[in-house]
Amino acid sequence: MSAAKKAAKQEKSLRVTLIKSPIGQSYKQKQTLQALGLRRINQSVEQKDAPAIRGMVAKVSHLVTIEEVG
Repeated sequence: MSAAKKAAKQEKSLRVTLIKSPIGQSYKQKQTLQALGLRRINQSVEQKDAPAIRGMVAKVSHLVTIEEVG
């Protein structure tokens, strides 16, 4: 395989962990957490590193932690 194909296969992802409760937050922030797949505190999900996901994480950055994976 060429280097370009290998780089394409190794997509980066983000590990997003809910660290603070969404109680008392706006409806849109709660919906954003639900769209990310986060339900409980200390739950982690891996999402593709895409501009849409980065935007969602930015909206709830005070409630989550982010780690880059692979």
